[in-house]
Amino acid sequence: MDSDRLQAEFMNTVYESASRDDVTYYLARATTAEGPVLELGCGAGRIYLELLKAGVGADGIDLSADSLAVLREKAEQGGLDPNVWQADMTDFSADREYALVTCPFNAIQELTTIEQQQALFESVYDVLAPGGIFVFDTFVPDFEYIGEKWGEWQQRTVEFRGEPIEFHTCSRIVDEVTQNYVSEKKAITQDGEQLFAFQGRATLLPYRELELLARLSPFESWEVTGDHTDERLTDDHSAQVWTLEKAG
Repeated sequence: MDSDRLQAEFMNTVYESASRDDVTYYLARATTAEGPVLELGCGAGRIYLELLKAGVGADGIDLSADSLAVLREKAEQGGLDPNVWQADMTDFSADREYALVTCPFNAIQELTTIEQQQALFESVYDVLAPGGIFVFDTFVPDFEYIGEKWGEWQQRTVEFRGEPIEFHTCSRIVDEVTQNYVSEKKAITQDGEQLFAFQGRATLLPYRELELLARLSPFESWEVTGDHTDERLTDDHSAQVWTLEKAG
């Protein structure tokens, strides 16, 4: 197995082991949608496969062919029939219209330019049915935590294929003007063998910047809640969840 496929499988294990309430939230949104659902950045299926298990008519796209390969393998093991394909969320099309499009787990933050972010909103709008909903989330930047922890390597042990693997991560701001940052990740066995190492670039997206994007988008209305709940977003929340609606 090549390192990219190994990386996709390992990161799926990391994400599945994390304590997050987004799966329950997106599952509830999908099961109450009045039509098919599309997940952007579906990865190896942490959320997407739960939708299929619940009987939701869901499609998915992701930029990583390796992550999609892991998803398909897991789906086959579970007797599920996924409809996913490799595509860029800023420039994609679909064969049908959707009642709900989701972009979970901070995936929009991987779009580091205004042009990419606007292209995402426009692409989503084009595949939504009249009255359709676009839901995405980002983390609320905690600048105290960023100042204290970013730039330092963090380490934890992850059980992977029955063995303990040391997982190292480090995030740091690389452009203070645009607030772009880089996250580095590497996995090392107990014998010191490095399974993989990679880094990804992303951007902080505070509320006001997202509000401007929403105002410039073709969507007619939107609302913002905190931490995958129905609560109005406040300083106490660590995630902001945006719901944008296309006119019916």
